[in-house]
Parts: sequence; structure tokens; C-alpha cells
Amino acid sequence: MTRRELLAIGGGVAVSGRAAEPSARSAVALIQGEDRRKNVSAALAAIDDRIRERLKRKKYVLIKPNFVSVERQLAATHADAIRGILDYLAPRFKGPVVIAEAAREDTFQGYETFLYNRLLSEFRSQKVQLADLNEEAAFRPLQIVDPNLHFTPVRLAARLFDPEAFVICSAILKTHNYAVATLSVKNMAMGAPLHSRRKETEKWHDKRKYHAGHRQMHLNLALTAKALAPAWGACLIDGFEGMENDGPVTGTPVAHKVAIASADFIAADRVGVEAMGINSDWVGYLRYCAEAGLGRYDLAQIELRGNAKLEAVRKTYKLHSGIKSQLEWLGPLKPA
Repeated sequence: MTRRELLAIGGGVAVSGRAAEPSARSAVALIQGEDRRKNVSAALAAIDDRIRERLKRKKYVLIKPNFVSVERQLAATHADAIRGILDYLAPRFKGPVVIAEAAREDTFQGYETFLYNRLLSEFRSQKVQLADLNEEAAFRPLQIVDPNLHFTPVRLAARLFDPEAFVICSAILKTHNYAVATLSVKNMAMGAPLHSRRKETEKWHDKRKYHAGHRQMHLNLALTAKALAPAWGACLIDGFEGMENDGPVTGTPVAHKVAIASADFIAADRVGVEAMGINSDWVGYLRYCAEAGLGRYDLAQIELRGNAKLEAVRKTYKLHSGIKSQLEWLGPLKPA
């Protein structure tokens, strides 16, 4: 079975309306500055025309942060990035805002560690709430592939499919130990699989099923992105302080001072990959997503906005120490 066939049947959801029109370019904002919060709000404001009308039609906003760690700030979405998103929303959206994550550990420990609790009082007028998608336990099933390329079921957080929510992804620029780089698409795809609730006696963890091999990981991320994409609203990638070396948890900081935003998650990630100095051909799940029509991956089809030029902000991130094995997916599948 080819990867195109897998992408066609694995998601079980049509992606109608997500891909840009053939004649249109995807708008991506690239902002560089000395204040993380201001960079974030400015990046979203620069693509306001691409999201405001859809935002008006939604009952609430769901902000999906990245809590791959609930202890290390460099590996997790900074509260000031959330503040920047809320600053953008304040004059444009009067409904409630739910910050929702399904951390691989205890989501509320992350909210405590990173001081998200302060946001509830700071943004009281925006009715900000915190949610743990693992504890909500509502899910939609999806088939991904195991190490033998056989389908295996996972449970994805149902709230991330809610047609009444305007979903904003709040991601980070980071290298990765399995998939080369992690930005907005991977934040959504790996944030969606659930694990057992605290009080459940039978413990299970569906995120672990994604780590079935480097080749399989790229397919699994693309399959999951295809299922989730119809509900996506906008993405914000905070690169004020990126992560290089052994990301996505134990890497080292990169002072980058950028923010990227778009309604096209694939296009935003392409700009992010370029800003990190990574060969865009290496990030398989993004290439698969583009092939599946989820967004633009060709720079010629991307309209850059904002105060920064891509050439001026480009850095060369040191990749994960296991990058050689990560790139084996580019070659033929080896027999067992």
C-alpha cells in the first residue's frame, strides 16, 4: 500500500475547504522583535484578513499549547505566547477561550509549573478556562500504522474536532528526536492522542503508538493531521527562544526572537523549517501533508508578511544527535 493510499483512507475524514485555492498563495506572517508577547500578537494581526471572518462564526476559541514536558519551560509553550494570542483576540472575539492540552504527563502540572493559572485572572473578561483533554476522555478513533505497517487504533481528543471551536495552535520552533523538527502540525498531531485518566485502573497511552519507527512516525503524523485539519483555525509558532540539539525536551536554547503565524499550518511550518536552516525535504510528515492537499509547502506559493525577511532571520539549528537514523525514511524500505 502506498503512502498516498494510506493518507487517503487512514484519516476517514475529507479535508474539504482546507487547502488553498490553486490561484491563491498562503499568507504567513514572520515577525522579529525584542518582546515575545508583542511578536505573537503582531504575527496574528498580520494575517487578520485570513482568519477574522471564520473566527466570528465560532462559539469559542480553543488554544492548543505544547506541553511535551510539564517541567521544563524551554520545551513548553510560554505563558507570554498565550498572552500574545489573547491580546490579539481581545478586540476581535467576545466569546470564551479554552486553553486545552493532552500532555504526555499531567496536563495540570504543566499549567501550574508554567503559571498558566495566572491567565484566568489576568484575562477575566475573555472567560479563559484551562482544560485537560486526557481527563475529559471524549475521543474520536483513528487508524495509524504500527512497526509492521499494519493499522492500529488510537484515540484522539474529541474537542479538537469541535466545529464550534476556532482552534489556534500555539507551537514552538524545536528540533526533534524522531521527525527532524516539530512545529505547528506536529504539536496538533501529537497533542491529540490521549492517555488514561488519573483514576483509571487500566493504564494506556496512545501517544506511544506513534513512535513505531522513523518512517512510520511521518506517516502517522500525516494521517492524524489529515483527520484534524478540517477544524484548524490558525497557528502561531513562537520562536523567541527555539530549541536545537536533542529536542523536543532536552535540547539547548536558540535566541531567535521570531514569531510565525498563518491559517495554513503547512505553509507556516515550511517558513519555520527555513528559519531553522533545515532541509525542507527531510521533514517527511510535512511533505505528506502537502501531497494530501492540507496546505502549501512550496515557498513560491507562500506570501510572506511582517517586518522580517526570511534570509535575515535564518539560523542553522544543530539537529538531534540521531539525525542519521531519522533520515532513513528517505530511502527504500529495508526488509526485516
